[in-house]
Amino acid sequence: MTRVLLCLAAVASLVVCLTAQKSGTYPLALSLDAHVTTPTTSIVSKVAVRVDRLMEENRRVRVADALKHGGYPNFLPALRALPRVGTIAVGARTVDVKYAREQPDGDGRRLVLVADRPLFFLGGAESKKREGYELTIVDLRFDAKGDVTGTMTGAARVKPSPESEVVVDDFAEAPVHLTGSASRP
Repeated sequence: MTRVLLCLAAVASLVVCLTAQKSGTYPLALSLDAHVTTPTTSIVSKVAVRVDRLMEENRRVRVADALKHGGYPNFLPALRALPRVGTIAVGARTVDVKYAREQPDGDGRRLVLVADRPLFFLGGAESKKREGYELTIVDLRFDAKGDVTGTMTGAARVKPSPESEVVVDDFAEAPVHLTGSASRP
């Protein structure tokens, strides 16, 4: 029995090592150029992203199940209960990242970050209510050379979808586009 346990432990260690080699290196610090164009304005800014570590898989499953089975009203408290794994900042405004998941994406990787507070409200009709738009979401893609592209929603909400994991409802009328390069802190 001890031999079987030692063998299983060795296999588990190998899987962890192989997974770590394929994923990005953490902590990760990014200074990204942000730009958005709407029918009435064009904005350019800097966004600072810091990811100390990725979230544990059991916590990711917990918040995904909360969204799937209870919708946004169950998802938000489950997300807020998680520990901080990083930050997203624009100027002096900062939000804590609670969700950080990385997956392979072609020759590169995809990193999705979710903060449990809105970072900014951009645009939106005067009659549009801000209530319920409680998330900041950053979706980044890293190519093989380390170049980064992506999008950011400063105020969003989510709902489950049968076709995909999540549908994002962005408060803004246009997405914020991000570009930059990966670097270590």
